[in-house]
Amino acid sequence: MSGITAITMPKFGLSMTEGKIVGWSKREGDEVNVGDDLVDIETTKITNAFESPVKGVLRRHIAKRDEDLPVGALIAVVADAKTADAEIDEFVARFQAEFSVDQDNSGAPAAPEPKTIETNGQRIRYLDLGSGEGAPVVFIHGFGGDLNNWLFTQPAIAAHHRTLAIDLPGHGGSSKDAPATIAELAAAVSNTLAELSVARAHLVGHSLGAAIALQMGLTNPAQVASLTLIAPAGLSETIDGDFIAGMVEADRRKTLEPVLQKLFVNKSLVSRDMIEEFIKFKRLDGAKAALSAIAAANFRDAKQSVIFLPRLGELPMPVQIIAGAKDEILAPPDVAYLPTKIAFHSLEASGHMPHMERAAEVNALIEDFVDRSA
Repeated sequence: MSGITAITMPKFGLSMTEGKIVGWSKREGDEVNVGDDLVDIETTKITNAFESPVKGVLRRHIAKRDEDLPVGALIAVVADAKTADAEIDEFVARFQAEFSVDQDNSGAPAAPEPKTIETNGQRIRYLDLGSGEGAPVVFIHGFGGDLNNWLFTQPAIAAHHRTLAIDLPGHGGSSKDAPATIAELAAAVSNTLAELSVARAHLVGHSLGAAIALQMGLTNPAQVASLTLIAPAGLSETIDGDFIAGMVEADRRKTLEPVLQKLFVNKSLVSRDMIEEFIKFKRLDGAKAALSAIAAANFRDAKQSVIFLPRLGELPMPVQIIAGAKDEILAPPDVAYLPTKIAFHSLEASGHMPHMERAAEVNALIEDFVDRSA
């Protein structure tokens, strides 16, 4: 039975313990290739498409639509077309007999928890995962996000590198009396890294976080080993003003859901829990004021206050840009205006959150780029 592959419930993020089958993208009998969307899975954070890890024929759906299953449970079987049904039946029966949630979880180390650090009078929350020689990989989220935005990416990169995901001031578990401009936020990230004794890092920034990474690359290049800019702000004049206003003002499910759906091509990826978590954040003391101040400083009247495009050629470190081809928030940069030394990747079927919609492709691009920039 060596040609039979078990497709199991994946673990999206360190805190995930189970997932729900939302719907299958492939039918029984369909041929699948590595990277094909296989099934949509809902977690407490997001609904995400799970991509096939293997090539073959999807011979069996084990999990049914709307079924909740623990991480590691068998959800499907892929094999070649010549494998007999009886062999697959035997494989499934043996897997189910040997699989035990309790056994799977016994002795497993507890998921690492975020920590906080004080720097310049501010509390900064961060998640430190992985280990390795060389400069760590530092993740900087976008406007209104937090370190959980990297739940599909940080654990994957942490398999071979030390990684740090930071809650920007005004966001997540960091202080809400936040600095507002990109330069001030970049200084806060730089100070946080210094406090953590990180002298040099590979920066991976998304949207506003990418603009902050660009600012750090220009003002303190010795601290930056490479830049990966995902759906970056700071490279064009305009931004979706309705989205920015909605992120600041919307505080109910009915008004917030269409705002968050702008982030994705597949609107169904926005789960009820994702909305509830954002509403919970908005109700924290100072959260709305912090978002409002950052929006006013950087995105007033749907215009971006800082444009880095003319200065990209000054960056001495390797730079790559990853953009969603169907981004509704920020138009992808015009490749004709980018320095030829900057690698540009446009991902189809992705909006403003390619690291959540096309996580496997983005993770591979980051891993390869960091390794080549070491």
